[in-house]
Amino acid sequence: MIALRSPKEIAAMRKAGLVVWHALALARSMVRPGVTTGEIDKAVERFFAHQGVQPLFKGVPGKVPYPAVTCISVNEEVVHGIPGPRKLFPGDIVSIDTGCRLGGWCGDAAATFILEPVSDRVRLLVQVTRDVLRLAIRLLGEKSYWSEVAAEMEQFVRAHGFSVVEAFVGHGIGRQMHEDPQVPNFVSDLLRRGGDFRIQPGLVIAVEPMVNMGSKRVRLMPDYWTQVTADGLPSAHFEHTIAITGDGPVVLTAGPRGELDFESSEPQETRSPLQAGGEAGGTA
Repeated sequence: MIALRSPKEIAAMRKAGLVVWHALALARSMVRPGVTTGEIDKAVERFFAHQGVQPLFKGVPGKVPYPAVTCISVNEEVVHGIPGPRKLFPGDIVSIDTGCRLGGWCGDAAATFILEPVSDRVRLLVQVTRDVLRLAIRLLGEKSYWSEVAAEMEQFVRAHGFSVVEAFVGHGIGRQMHEDPQVPNFVSDLLRRGGDFRIQPGLVIAVEPMVNMGSKRVRLMPDYWTQVTADGLPSAHFEHTIAITGDGPVVLTAGPRGELDFESSEPQETRSPLQAGGEAGGTA
């Protein structure tokens, strides 16, 4: 069953989403050569503790429980990269995914950041992945069914010579991080046969395109979590939590002024996101 949320519930989710935006802005400010992925994760964990929110990722069950509050995936790592002693270097692209629960409601977002210099092709990969998420946000205000959005997303990525990861998809979100429906970034027989859903007020979904430079295939690393491209080529990942309202799509994980990117010039660990305003998220 797909739960449709009331305006009051969506407003509560916006508060969680704003904390997530600030957490990713903090992480973004630390993405530079010499910093370890573990240092970024610990900074986000301290920030969440300061805000009094529950991290969504730490302790997620698996063959081993997930050990961190962020997933940090570098270069050929697609998703679920475990932060640790790995240092960042010029030429890396770094995907950071995190989420939290505030007042019983969840927010979830991700972005890929570039450490120059990178090739034009790598820069285009990141740009296309960012742009296909923005395309989806806009289309959520224009289409009636998710399959219509997913078809245009897939076409957009393929037109640039990249591939859409099919092993992982977006999801509904609310009281729990993962709820119905599944939200693929491509059209499959499964979607056509009964996985499709209406775009209607009250729907809240996390849309998260993962785009590979080469093959769409991925493989699991021995840590039981990190997924890498099968061919070793780079991958990029962007995500926002989006609500459908009577006025169209609202990005619940946007910044205080509706920013869809995660850039901030202010210190993040001591600043309360709930003092920053921005009760309404960005729209497309």
